[in-house]
Amino acid sequence: MNPARRCSALLNQLCVSSRGGPTAWRPFSPGERSSSAGPRYSGVRGRGVGVKGTCPQGRLSGASIAGAAPVCPMGGSSSSSSSSSSSRLFGTLSQSLNSSPLAQPDLYTEESPDQHLAEVDPDQLLRECEDVLQRRPARPHRDLVYPSGTAPCHHKHNPSIRVMQWNILAQALGEGKDGFIRCPVEALNWQERKYLILEEILTYRPDILCLQEVDHYYDTFQPIMASLGYHGSFLAKPWSPCLDVEQNNGPDGCALFFRRSRFSLQATAHLRLSAMMLPTNQVAIVQTLHCRVTGQRLCVAVTHLKARSGWERLRSAQGADLLQSLRSITSRGGGQSEAPSAVLPLVVCGDFNAEPSEDVYRRFSSSPLGLDSAYKLLSSDGQTEPAYTTWKIRPSGESCSTLDYIWYTHDALSVDCLLDIPTEEQIGPDRLPSYHYPSDHLSLLCDVSFRDEPHRLM
Repeated sequence: MNPARRCSALLNQLCVSSRGGPTAWRPFSPGERSSSAGPRYSGVRGRGVGVKGTCPQGRLSGASIAGAAPVCPMGGSSSSSSSSSSSRLFGTLSQSLNSSPLAQPDLYTEESPDQHLAEVDPDQLLRECEDVLQRRPARPHRDLVYPSGTAPCHHKHNPSIRVMQWNILAQALGEGKDGFIRCPVEALNWQERKYLILEEILTYRPDILCLQEVDHYYDTFQPIMASLGYHGSFLAKPWSPCLDVEQNNGPDGCALFFRRSRFSLQATAHLRLSAMMLPTNQVAIVQTLHCRVTGQRLCVAVTHLKARSGWERLRSAQGADLLQSLRSITSRGGGQSEAPSAVLPLVVCGDFNAEPSEDVYRRFSSSPLGLDSAYKLLSSDGQTEPAYTTWKIRPSGESCSTLDYIWYTHDALSVDCLLDIPTEEQIGPDRLPSYHYPSDHLSLLCDVSFRDEPHRLM
């Protein structure tokens, strides 16, 4: 099968939802179409640090919505008997996580099923996504920003590694529980929203992709990312709130993908985060990767900490537990042949559900692991986080917060460039999610490279 037909076949599979319904095309009201006659997205271009959009002064922390029903219907969806059996299946699988965190990383062999899938042309797939989404407004244009005005520099033996962090918004939560009162239910229609998510990923082509709130891993993200040349791992929350929503697609969780042509997998740890010696509902995936280009190793982690105000102490304890596991894993990963002080370079991506003023943020910024937040480099002083990474309107009010981060080992890695944050005007008065952006959280992206001279591969 030629690449174009493979792309079409994959997209045709994605056009059928987990509930068996065909793609539902809905007309847009006047003013909702993109005014641009050109492509939906014109790519990225480099520039220096510029002026960013600002947040309202009265920022809300996203308090929980009172009176939520134990089971919520998904808005605008049709019923099917298959959904209830799928929910029971995933509910049963999630019970296996009701155990202590893994003390040692699980060792995975390089052989995996997704290695044998025929790869598709990402450019062709992106064009087909754009065709599906032609009735939707274009996503906000975002530039690549080079810290301190430095120009891009490409090294043949030490090319940069592109990392994307994104809470993509679980479908069951978006339609059934989160209550985005200014977002039309048609904008959350999975038959189109999944193409917006895929379009964002295909636009930037990360080498490492860290996602949260993934509840369509097995039927959407795993097969499509495997066809694009990625290895994927998924870890569900033990008691995912998605399971409380009728016609859900199973529990949400964290997913970590890496490009197989760039990395090989050495070890994986699936962690259930603890607080005060008690297991919680939050998880993390930690993987040790071997870079095929430089010969160096990199440890990557993805997590999603407890949401809502009032849970600051729990988030701090979860962060402490994760940091302890990361310190153990990266120290073991140094290898006996290296100096005792040598540890693996580390990248930690996640929705921390915590502003920079919270204790869990201070724990990471002062950790012995030597971590720094990449997105501080967007600021003029290099010390200030963006004004927001999520902006939404719920029944409880408007919430504009900085909750998402890419942490990196600053002594071992350098940040070459970052994707800027859309302005308030680009986000729009109804905030996120919307017809033109699929999640209530913005994707974060940066290119990092090893500081040390890479080991030349023979």
